[in-house]
Amino acid sequence: QVQLVESGGGLVQAGGSLRLSCVTSLLRFNALGMGWYRQTPGKQRELFASISRLGNTNYADSVQGRFTISRDNVKRTVYLQMDSLKVEDTALYFCNVFPGSSYSWGQGTQVTVSS
Repeated sequence: QVQLVESGGGLVQAGGSLRLSCVTSLLRFNALGMGWYRQTPGKQRELFASISRLGNTNYADSVQGRFTISRDNVKRTVYLQMDSLKVEDTALYFCNVFPGSSYSWGQGTQVTVSS
């Protein structure tokens, strides 16, 4: 049933750090690129970080230099290290396959950054 499970979110002060995890049950995980997405109420879910099956990474300008995406192919898990968090990073964070986002979205994990 559940193929993507995000965790690690929470409340943190601006300038602080969080590490998110996305545990998957995707049999083809090692052959798939993965991405982190985030969404705020009334706004479209946006991709902001991705990692290819070989570990090549891409970031949106909004998080470049602050966030780091990584993967563990043995654990079939994607991570997101978030440093220097800003209030505008507050959102519900999701992971999914990228490109494609073809799997059912998980529950996400909430990140709230306070000033």
